[in-house]
Amino acid sequence: MFRRAFLAFAAVAALTAQALSSEIGEDGLHKEDWFSLTFRDVAEDIAAAKDEGKRLVMVFEQRGCIYCAKMHEVLLADPEVADYIKANFKVVQYNMFGDEEVTDLDGEVLTEKTAARKWGYVFTPTLMFLPEEAPEGLNAAQAAVATMPGAFGKWTFLNMFKWVAEKGYEGDEHFQKYHARIINELRAAGRLDAE
Repeated sequence: MFRRAFLAFAAVAALTAQALSSEIGEDGLHKEDWFSLTFRDVAEDIAAAKDEGKRLVMVFEQRGCIYCAKMHEVLLADPEVADYIKANFKVVQYNMFGDEEVTDLDGEVLTEKTAARKWGYVFTPTLMFLPEEAPEGLNAAQAAVATMPGAFGKWTFLNMFKWVAEKGYEGDEHFQKYHARIINELRAAGRLDAE
């Protein structure tokens, strides 16, 4: 009896974990069905995001990246995190070593890997948050309003998205101060899981 119950529980747990995990594409990157597939023209992606009432975030990943896996399997599998991002951001995935064509804000046509080099990104995942309007005379890295190198805990990750959506970068409250304030509010409300 105990053995059957245990096997049934294990089967349900395995199916649940499989349903929650993202798929891995032919390029070796985890895929979310809500990530946007675009022509990777940064100016066009900024405009398309704005038309949808969202902001553009570009995420650089690579095959075999354990931190990218954590981002997908833990952070983006959390409904609170995923729902907020889906509602407020257009996410376009880049392969740090990929050959897909990219058109930078300054008009230069590159591959994903040469764009990563040009913009100075060496860690995965790296998330680049773009402004609401494409500025002239800057490349994407220069125009970025914030960059998040790495996969952090839930609240750091989610709070960066909230800080950008709330245009915290335009004010006097640095992200670290914003994050500390939100953590204190969560702690006071009894909602702090882990960070």
